[in-house]
Amino acid sequence: MDAWNQPTQGAAISQLFQARKWISRHVRKLAIRAIPIFGVALIAAGSGGQEEGTQALDPTNYSESTYTLSTYSPSLMINRSHGILAASLTLPLKASSVGIREAYSTVGDLPDAPNPQSSSEVRPPQTKRILGIIPNFRAVSTDEILPPQSIKEKFLTTTQDSFDYSSVIIPVALAGYSVARNSTPEFGQGAAAYGRYFWHAAVDQTSENYLVEFVLPVLTHEDSRYYTLGKGGLLKRTGYALSRAVVTRSDSAKNVLNISEIAGAAASAALSNLYYPAQERTANNTSTEWGLDIGIDAITFVLKEFWPDINHSLFHLGDP
Repeated sequence: MDAWNQPTQGAAISQLFQARKWISRHVRKLAIRAIPIFGVALIAAGSGGQEEGTQALDPTNYSESTYTLSTYSPSLMINRSHGILAASLTLPLKASSVGIREAYSTVGDLPDAPNPQSSSEVRPPQTKRILGIIPNFRAVSTDEILPPQSIKEKFLTTTQDSFDYSSVIIPVALAGYSVARNSTPEFGQGAAAYGRYFWHAAVDQTSENYLVEFVLPVLTHEDSRYYTLGKGGLLKRTGYALSRAVVTRSDSAKNVLNISEIAGAAASAALSNLYYPAQERTANNTSTEWGLDIGIDAITFVLKEFWPDINHSLFHLGDP
């Protein structure tokens, strides 16, 4: 009886160990299948981001990515491992039409999702012209990351500033002002005098544009664009805009002395002596012209600074 029972008992013990292994293996599989009960965090390692909530994946958009599958539950503490079936694993998955609910019981372990930019922080855009009559091709926002201007870009921008239909408004205004003041008596009075004032003002503007926005910026490696501050109080923004007449950006995005404006306006004022009457070719008139050119540019910088806000508030317009 004992001799018969010994092999039988040994077989029973062996079967008991096999049953224990089978139960352990299937309990592990059952735990893995129960992962959605505890909450699943599906993190796309390839994109470096995550989305909370319910995400319905498009079955027509199959893209293979690597995901990390993790569980968060106080009752299930299983170490992460890669390449084996466990509570946390990394697998290449393909998008399917299955909707996955991402529920987190431990939100502290997860990185915060980036907050969307508030609509109040979105700045009104610049337009190509101010009120449709003043050129505004050089204005950009200070937080725009732009590549350095090429020589071609500086030339084209200057040409737009000089020959766009909106470029006539300043010479028209200056000609009228000069006629009223009889600034150059040699030009006379009436319509003929206005015509002389107009073409002199137009040539003054064009020569100054090419010297300040193209020739000098190419030589000094300065950025000819106006970078709108776009935030802060009235005095801060006005002071910033006026300061751009003497401070500008270099092609390497550093604040530098605005040599292009200062020297370019001086060169333009000196050049005007070639086509003004001999009686007007004095140091006093040349310095006055120099100061006038810089002053006009400073005022247009202020207009460029506040134009997006004015345009948005009064006209509810934002498209160039």
